[in-house]
Amino acid sequence: MPRKTVFEMSFASVYSALIQKAERKGRTRAEVDEVTSWLTGYSLKEIDRSLSSEITYGAFLSGAPAYNPRSELITGKVCGVRVETIEDPLMKRVRQLDKLVDELAKGKPIEKVLR
Repeated sequence: MPRKTVFEMSFASVYSALIQKAERKGRTRAEVDEVTSWLTGYSLKEIDRSLSSEITYGAFLSGAPAYNPRSELITGKVCGVRVETIEDPLMKRVRQLDKLVDELAKGKPIEKVLR
C-alpha cells in the first residue's frame, strides 16, 4: 500500500499531532487553534467542524477562507527546510503552520508567534 502524502492525510489526524506536539511542551489546544485561525482565517467553529469531517489536510489548507497575508513573515527551518524558500504553495502552507506550532512548543509568546 503506497504511503499517503501529508496533503492526503485527514485533517483530524495531522491536527491532532500538532496539538500533541504543543501540549507536550506545556502549551494548549486553544493556542494551536488561535495560531491556526490567525493563519488560515477559519473560525474556531470551522476548525472544530473540520475535525469532525473527512476533510484532508491539503483541502483544509487550500480552502482557507482568508489566508493571512502576514504569513510571508514566517521564516526559519522546519525539518531542515527553510520555510521561506518552499516553492509549492500548498507545501509552504503546511510548513508555515508547522513552524507556528514549533514556535509555540519552544515557548515563544503567542503575541510574537502571530507576528
